[in-house]
Amino acid sequence: MRVVTPTRLSALMAAIRPIRWASSVSEKCFGLALLTPAHQYPLGMPLRAGRRVEAVDWARQVGGYLLEDDYDGEFRYDRHAIGAMQALDPDRVVYAGTASKSLASGVRLGWLALPAALVGPVMRHKRLADGQSGALEQLTLAELIDSGGYDRHVRRSRQLLRRRRDRLVEVLAERAPRVRVTGISAGLHAVLELPEGSPGEDELRSRALRSGLRVHTLGWSRAGGDDRPPERPPALVIGYGTPPDHAFEAALDALCALLES
Repeated sequence: MRVVTPTRLSALMAAIRPIRWASSVSEKCFGLALLTPAHQYPLGMPLRAGRRVEAVDWARQVGGYLLEDDYDGEFRYDRHAIGAMQALDPDRVVYAGTASKSLASGVRLGWLALPAALVGPVMRHKRLADGQSGALEQLTLAELIDSGGYDRHVRRSRQLLRRRRDRLVEVLAERAPRVRVTGISAGLHAVLELPEGSPGEDELRSRALRSGLRVHTLGWSRAGGDDRPPERPPALVIGYGTPPDHAFEAALDALCALLES
């Protein structure tokens, strides 16, 4: 295992590319696959059971690991919580969680459930990378969890976000009925598929910035660049958890105005 320094980050990113399990099982050059199986970003679907098994089989055959990024697993609205992939093979799946969505990104706390063989190496590289996480923040989070305060906070946040999501769907249905809203059964974002004849993704993103909105395009998340497959309509990826309560309706209005233009 190597430590990734900032000077090597661009080279690492250039080496990352998507793989297909069926065609890559025999490829020994890959040692790690990153997945978001509970809520894929950005399209929002969970990874099917059969695909999960294929991924674990791939890790076993190549002697590699799966990194299961459960970045917003607390926020489920229309379905039950999905079990972690790590249970399929704790020796091949690293489970990663974070408080950045449930509490705040500034807390800078995350956690890894590691295979036993990786505990020592990861602890050493953690010390080399940034010393240690703040003790006060860790103790505060531990107290929140032990007291039940964290669970109560997550339940309140889930209710608030579900109301926001429902309001987003309601307003778009009224003012931009040709826009298809997808990926909304969980998480803090939605994918807005644009109707035929709409401006391109990049043009809408530029207009959004001029209107004070920050949105992502689906192309921005696509491996290999912005070339859109012909079967995939252009789309925007918008987060509905960011605006404060007093600004949420104004942000919705600006979004609808953008889509109506």
